[in-house]
Amino acid sequence: MDTLQNTVVAVRPKELECDVVRFQNNKEKWVAFVGLLDGRPYEIFTGLQDDDEGIVLPKTVTKGKIIKQVNDDGTKRYDFQFENKRGYKTTVEGLSEKFNKEYWNYAKLISGVLRYGMPIEHVVKLVASLDLQDESINTWKVGVERALKKYTADGNEEKVVSEE
Repeated sequence: MDTLQNTVVAVRPKELECDVVRFQNNKEKWVAFVGLLDGRPYEIFTGLQDDDEGIVLPKTVTKGKIIKQVNDDGTKRYDFQFENKRGYKTTVEGLSEKFNKEYWNYAKLISGVLRYGMPIEHVVKLVASLDLQDESINTWKVGVERALKKYTADGNEEKVVSEE
């Protein structure tokens, strides 16, 4: 069982290791970037994989880094960087600009819950209990549950039950 961390890291490090989790719901292809601090989920970025506006990555990419950048005007953005098979670094800039704003805002809220140490099992239950109206956002919700379940104590998806 995941336990509450003794130390909450409220100031995000400039770089975080990241797992890339792909999933599909209702024939839509999604991708989640799970930022890790000491091997524990600290933040999540999610969205559709899309050739035009979204993110398209080689299928072999399963890890990388999420890098926080501060622009000259003081605004912040998050970039995803990975190494290709030849060892060259590739950076996808502006994750926040690549994804639907509504999903971005929900992911930001979930990231805040992760950041302050709520046990992963409880975060998954919280996400599962969200009562969202739109079919597309519900598809997203199921994907976020799947992405986070792999970090539960036993990784068993059936262990987590929605509280209704």
